[in-house]
Amino acid sequence: MSLLEVRGVRKSFDDLEVLRGVDLDVPSGALVAVLGPSGCGKTTLLRVIAGFERAGAGTVSVGGRLLTAPPGTHVAPEKRRIAVVPQEGALFPHLTVADNVAYGLRRRDPRRGRRVSELLELVGLEGYERRMPAELSGGQQQRVALARALAPEPQVVLLDEPFSALDAALRASVRADVRAALRATGATGFLVTHDQEEALSTADVVAVMRDGVVVQAGTPEQVYRAPHDLDVARFVGEAVVLAATVAGGVARTPLGELRPAPGCVDGSGTLVVRPEQVHLVACDVGVPARVVDTVFYGHDASVLLEVDGEGGAPLPVLCRLQGDLPVTERVGLRVDGPVSWFPRAS
Repeated sequence: MSLLEVRGVRKSFDDLEVLRGVDLDVPSGALVAVLGPSGCGKTTLLRVIAGFERAGAGTVSVGGRLLTAPPGTHVAPEKRRIAVVPQEGALFPHLTVADNVAYGLRRRDPRRGRRVSELLELVGLEGYERRMPAELSGGQQQRVALARALAPEPQVVLLDEPFSALDAALRASVRADVRAALRATGATGFLVTHDQEEALSTADVVAVMRDGVVVQAGTPEQVYRAPHDLDVARFVGEAVVLAATVAGGVARTPLGELRPAPGCVDGSGTLVVRPEQVHLVACDVGVPARVVDTVFYGHDASVLLEVDGEGGAPLPVLCRLQGDLPVTERVGLRVDGPVSWFPRAS
């Protein structure tokens, strides 16, 4: 059941239309990641949901309660039961950690102190009550900001690229903590991000935005393995893109015979191969390829290969490799599994 429902939302600034009819459903208790490049409208959508911006058209409702319906309905931000975690926490520098977390709670609430302690324990900061924001690391400040957002028990928590200011080593652990805290409290999360890895690894639902509309929404696996169109395929994860013609469910390409997912339509179009589908085999078994570069990460490696494309032009192919690295320049290449296929528009 959807808790947050966005229908046909439009928003313009002067003559620039930023949101062009956004539709989105966020299930209760789920974390949705709105993924898109800079300028696609994702932060404006967050601000409309929060009530910081007035929509030009469309509706926003939470739990069946209508919050936005131009021109007459616009519930004030503080009355929406929606909390916001901004990019860099935005803690009050003159308040202690405990006072920051308690900011949104009524002073005479008998549960105030207990609620603050519970939330700090939940985000892994038990014992930090008396510290000042300046005494905290960036990751700790974001945890405090999340605890502050959760304190008044909002129905929806909006997270505006909250991990962008953190270094790479810290980002993954803070993401995991945020996800765990939202699940523990049963809050519904709405995460805005331009980071594909962040969206795929953190969210229950990924909504891809482009040019002011949501072009695809689904589980991370659905969006990655069955992209709606070629632009989504290129944006969500790395891809080898090949022009090809499919006949009888088979495409003959420089990478060998590839099979699109079931139900494909024969004809000319574009194939998308993910790096993890490319495997290295013996030269005399697979498609001949030349190793151009290898980058070792420890848990796996990226191997850049080159094969002869149409007309003999070199075609770059990226391979994700676990195990032994190639020790020779010449290798064989094999593609496993169905590939994404996008027929050329008639």
